[in-house]
Amino acid sequence: MRSCSTLLLSFLAAFAAALFLSAPVLSASEPLDNLYAELANPDNQEWRRTQADILREWSKSGSPSMDLLLQRGRAAMEAGDLVAAIEHFTALTDHAPDFAEGWNARATAYFLAGRFGPSIADIRRTLALNDHHFGALSGLGQILEELGEDERAKEVYRASLAIHPHQDAIRQALERLEKETTGTEL
Repeated sequence: MRSCSTLLLSFLAAFAAALFLSAPVLSASEPLDNLYAELANPDNQEWRRTQADILREWSKSGSPSMDLLLQRGRAAMEAGDLVAAIEHFTALTDHAPDFAEGWNARATAYFLAGRFGPSIADIRRTLALNDHHFGALSGLGQILEELGEDERAKEVYRASLAIHPHQDAIRQALERLEKETTGTEL
């Protein structure tokens, strides 16, 4: 079981690294591309507005009924009912398989439920649909760190910060991991 998990994690880390460190970024749409460029600017003082605009765009499935499933799943997750949240998000991914935010939301619910395997699978799908999803990358980094895959977690955190350099918690996690893995010279 451990070797299967290790292989899956290796594949996902390589997939994320290839997407964000060596391949050209695919464009989703011109308005989002402009927002992504604004967010990636480390000097952008208005990054919170830009982030909110991106999150709002990501939450639009194009279908009122699918948007309702996303809202209900998020409400269930906030209420701590992870079983209901996963059920709503599963219905969403079943009916809107090309909607990245449905996969990301379910990945988050799986993560909160301690189900890392299904969470990683949904993160992989999220990133295949939206290669700018800094939230999915951040979640993958947290899972890798939780599993003791610190070097891979650092790679994924770096990829997330390349997209959204204003994530203080991710920057702190990366700095902590770098400090832990490099040590201090005497």
